[in-house]
Amino acid sequence: MKFALNGALTIGTLDGANVEMREHVGAENIFIFGNTTPQVEQLRKEGYNPRKYFEEDAELHQVLTQIATGVFSPQEPGRYRNLFDALVNFGDHYQLLADYRSYVDTQDKVDKLYRQPDEWQRRAALNIAGMGYFSSDRTIQEYADEIWNISPVRL
Repeated sequence: MKFALNGALTIGTLDGANVEMREHVGAENIFIFGNTTPQVEQLRKEGYNPRKYFEEDAELHQVLTQIATGVFSPQEPGRYRNLFDALVNFGDHYQLLADYRSYVDTQDKVDKLYRQPDEWQRRAALNIAGMGYFSSDRTIQEYADEIWNISPVRL
């Protein structure tokens, strides 16, 4: 949110604070990728298989193979093998591989918009304006009223 308050356009999955952010800044001013919460739950229910994504997406396969074989750590080739195993062989708890292609495609949209500076700046300004809802004043007041059940004390 700090980035968005300073004009950054958010790229993220549609969960957590991103749901509220999209409501307040407008769907056109935030880049959403990946599976929704119901889709994540459905994948888990059906038995999520990260190896399927690894094997079916050539780019993802190449990237993860390079990580696993030490391309990015030639002095220590096995350094990131545990990362590869966590994603491909041991379940990928957060279903990152299922979101990979959607992320790459969405990043391409970000790149395309960034090459249109006037439109990027317009959306950044709208993003800043829409983020006012997330001010600390409103948040603290809401916590005081709804969670802590306290009122200000005047001295």
